[in-house]
Amino acid sequence: MKQPNGHQIVGLLEQFSPKSLAMEGDPIGLQSGALNRKVSKVMTTLDVTNEVVDEAIEKGANFIIAHHPLLFRPLKSINLETNAGKLIEKCIKNDITVYAAHTNLDVAKGGVNDMLAEALDLKETEVLVKTYEDEYKKLIVFVPESHADEVRKAVTAAGAGQIGDYSDCTFTSNGTGRFTPGDESNPFLGEQGKPEAAAEVKIESIFLSSKEREVIKAMKSAHPYEEPAYDIFTESLPGEKYGLGRVGKLSAQMTLRDFAEVVKRKLGVPALRMTGDPEKIIKKAAVLGGMGSKYYQTAKFAGADVYVTGDVDFHTAQDAEAAGISIIDPGHHVEEIMKTGLASELTVRAENERLKVEFVASALTTEPFKFI
Repeated sequence: MKQPNGHQIVGLLEQFSPKSLAMEGDPIGLQSGALNRKVSKVMTTLDVTNEVVDEAIEKGANFIIAHHPLLFRPLKSINLETNAGKLIEKCIKNDITVYAAHTNLDVAKGGVNDMLAEALDLKETEVLVKTYEDEYKKLIVFVPESHADEVRKAVTAAGAGQIGDYSDCTFTSNGTGRFTPGDESNPFLGEQGKPEAAAEVKIESIFLSSKEREVIKAMKSAHPYEEPAYDIFTESLPGEKYGLGRVGKLSAQMTLRDFAEVVKRKLGVPALRMTGDPEKIIKKAAVLGGMGSKYYQTAKFAGADVYVTGDVDFHTAQDAEAAGISIIDPGHHVEEIMKTGLASELTVRAENERLKVEFVASALTTEPFKFI
């Protein structure tokens, strides 16, 4: 096993939560430090505070992945007399790199909103607010018969051929390829300047657009020709939807009062705010981590009986109640579920890559509010 640098840690994160999923203008990515340095221990946290950095120092972590960006608002200067300046200085002096995965981690499959939906035991979940669709494309490549299996295995291993619950999906047909190698060529089949006819196989397979680079690279690596003949087409099939929030069915219907107690217990909050009749029967719920009050109508149109989100203002709560959807507001801080969830996910991915690095979740709460 080898010790990774920061670029490789980001690479693990990008495997399921790429920056391309982030909302426009979201200040994600490197916040301070450097990515070319070796990383021995990574700490995951909701927020980067003075206490969290002290915890990282104590635990020997030299890389922090935060959900909320340290530099959420642009700085005109780094004044070491300000709280932000002092925090950046402490990170730099202790060789701690800070990296943020915000809305890209919200949107990602297996990200914050899936973690929240799973904690609330929601079933048959769907994206609440679509922000991006990963469209399907089709690869058509012509391969000599002798290398057809090798190319087929390479492209499916790179992510092609996944259709629902089926994998390694391809279609092949036989034909004859004709070509004349040029004077500067080094042909696998035939001779320079002489027309050649070769028994070839046409392999077809679909893949998600986000996998295009990997699929083409794998195909070219396995293909014996100097210049493989291939085509890429956009498919009309619905692609993979990504977005904010999740909506799903409860495993068993219950009253709003009982569901509110489930939210309190599963998300670890001492109190929450709720609108609607406590005896209302809840069959379907929507959840969106952080501040999602503006999407209550989307939750209503998705068939949710109740919408779980944070930072709901007075008038929005009134409007939602009038629209017939209940609100449960457990606060913004429930997104801290990402700490253990992300640390576990990255641990598995690092082991698969044989990287020698430890991932730990911050044990501190960064909830600014106290309940009395």
